[in-house]
Amino acid sequence: MRDMSTHTSPVAMGTRRFGAVNWLGLYTLCAREVMRFLVVWTQTLLAPLVTAALFLMIFTIAIGPQRGDVMGVPFTHFIAPGILMMTVIQNAFANTSSSIVISKVQGNIVDTLMPPLSPIELVLGYLAGGIGRGVFVALGVALGMLVFLGIGIAHPLWALVFVVLGAAFLSALGMLAGIVANKFDQMAAITNFIITPLAFLSGTFYSVQALPPVLNTITHFNPVFYLIDGVRFGVLGVSDSSPWLGLLVAGGATIAACVAAWNMFRRGARLKS
Repeated sequence: MRDMSTHTSPVAMGTRRFGAVNWLGLYTLCAREVMRFLVVWTQTLLAPLVTAALFLMIFTIAIGPQRGDVMGVPFTHFIAPGILMMTVIQNAFANTSSSIVISKVQGNIVDTLMPPLSPIELVLGYLAGGIGRGVFVALGVALGMLVFLGIGIAHPLWALVFVVLGAAFLSALGMLAGIVANKFDQMAAITNFIITPLAFLSGTFYSVQALPPVLNTITHFNPVFYLIDGVRFGVLGVSDSSPWLGLLVAGGATIAACVAAWNMFRRGARLKS
């Protein structure tokens, strides 16, 4: 009779993963995060598009005719890419932060932490949802810009790169915020006092050239400025700074935020207690 005690099965009990990457687990987490916003698309996709349309309509009616050109383009055209990126970063941040906070409040965060997923796989899974939602709303706003304002895309590849970078950066910040916050009011405070000012005070509705020298300098330390400026270059072909500099700053900020999120997942900070 064969001695089963010395037989080693291909997947022994207690083994955490299959190979270097848990592809099934990663795919499942990615699918879950994407389905989170798709099943309630009227709230997560349609509502942001309506908000962006309202911003454009209000600024067009109230300021557009009197404002004149900004950097050689009509004012409404100038602010459209800023509103697009503002919508992207707000929704990317909301997707990851709400996913983690709701799981913590409801007590089912353990369902995400217990499966054999490494910290980097957790980061990638949440990023998939945030980037997916950001790209979806970006496509919707871009389509509206084309249909109602006649704005095409001057440099499609640049625009796509900055949209993805913006969604990734804010998705990573959303993970950090979701891990730090234990309650909805803490999450609301982070959104209201950090994310919203970053989105509004980064050249969304104006050129930083119009700012006083001190504020202009401070703005150039804000990674969100480079995201908005990069998308504006991709859409209109004009920008306040070099898109290559923007790519460097935004890329570095995104990597730093992802590493910070990876480290917090690795340590289990404010997740396992």
